[in-house]
Amino acid sequence: MFLHFLLDLVEGLFNSSGSGTVLNTQKIDKNIDLLKGQEWFKKLYEDERYHRLFFVNRRVRKYLQSMIRVKKIIRNPKTQQKFLLFLDKEVERSRKH
Repeated sequence: MFLHFLLDLVEGLFNSSGSGTVLNTQKIDKNIDLLKGQEWFKKLYEDERYHRLFFVNRRVRKYLQSMIRVKKIIRNPKTQQKFLLFLDKEVERSRKH
């Protein structure tokens, strides 16, 4: 499990250098904090399967960079379900690497 974490971290570093798309860490962390105010998200955040995605997965972090998207996730149960499906796909994707 720790090896997967390191591989994802290294992959994220290589993908971010030269991609031209800079992630705003402060904005992402602020949006994660907003989501942590939701009980359903707290459970996800504390779940080992998902927790590391919020730190090392570039696609998840990019997704959470949008305040509009995060507010929609908070307000809309269907969007919450889509977000969970997205996270599940990212978990599977990280297992294959």
